[in-house]
Amino acid sequence: MNLTESYQNPHIAVWELTLKCNLKCLHCGSSAGKKRTDELSTKEALQLCHDLSDLGFGGIALMGGEVFLRKDWSVISKEIKDLGIALSIITNGFFKPEKFIPELVKLETDCLMLGLDGASAKTQDKIRNVEGSFEKAKAFMRAAKQAGLSVGIITTVHKLNFKELPKILDFVIKEEVIWQIQDAAPIGRFPKELVLSNEEYYSLGLFIYSLQKKYNKKKFSIVGTHNFGFHSKVIPNLSTYPEWKGCYAGKTVLGIQSNGNIKGCLALSDDYIEGNVKKRSIKEIWNDPNAFAYNRKFKVEDLGENCQQCKYGKECKGGCTTRSTCMTGIPHNDPCCFYQIEKEL
Repeated sequence: MNLTESYQNPHIAVWELTLKCNLKCLHCGSSAGKKRTDELSTKEALQLCHDLSDLGFGGIALMGGEVFLRKDWSVISKEIKDLGIALSIITNGFFKPEKFIPELVKLETDCLMLGLDGASAKTQDKIRNVEGSFEKAKAFMRAAKQAGLSVGIITTVHKLNFKELPKILDFVIKEEVIWQIQDAAPIGRFPKELVLSNEEYYSLGLFIYSLQKKYNKKKFSIVGTHNFGFHSKVIPNLSTYPEWKGCYAGKTVLGIQSNGNIKGCLALSDDYIEGNVKKRSIKEIWNDPNAFAYNRKFKVEDLGENCQQCKYGKECKGGCTTRSTCMTGIPHNDPCCFYQIEKEL
């Protein structure tokens, strides 16, 4: 097959290793808690690792649910590392560090990210819906850093914690850890009424930009997720990607559910499942010319009303597919656009 699109260059697969979770986070896009009854077996998971390697994926990010609640997490992680793939693990840190940190060090884990959504136990524990989540996450993070791991925190921003960002910044500066900032979308458990307003969203972009100018050349970095903003006259691209050329789902990025369902992005609804690796290999699904058509076969005519008249429409492709679909019901119609907000303001 002669593939001419950018999916010749797969980059990272985000893998929900299990849906089982020990917390009940308000912003959880997958409503995690109980494991799926049809999770991939260890054998199936290891085969998937090999297939992802054969396709050329350079990184795999394991998440949940909660990764450490799957008994074979280290077996799968070792396979990823043995295949020469960069391993990232996202955890809530609600564990005794001595139980997991030594194994993470032995694996030479490339990046460990922990969720920290508040500057205090009051806020964090309210958002995570389990008492002690704040203190345990901090303890796990500090132990991981002391052990020499590359460590960062992820903050998912919404109306309940928006005003606490300066205090979280104080923590980041003190601890010298990577800080990834993302906005909450109304998927899973998260209610739409707590989504940031356009003004708050734009202010968040300005906040990240100001921090990047001040701190990114020091001992830690601050980034926005790859889907932040689009074509501002003031705010540059906030992620590690050099520029935004449309949603990456199904082109360079892949989402894998714990039962083997495949999506272009793990945050997309189940309407966007392209197949299951128990029935078709990930190689077949990824190389299928009709898969991920919403992105791979995008046409300007696909733009929604928010983007139809935009001069950047052809290049931007209507922004983030997940945010567009969950907020407007269709793809290529993302309302969270710095360019549009600047026009309105």
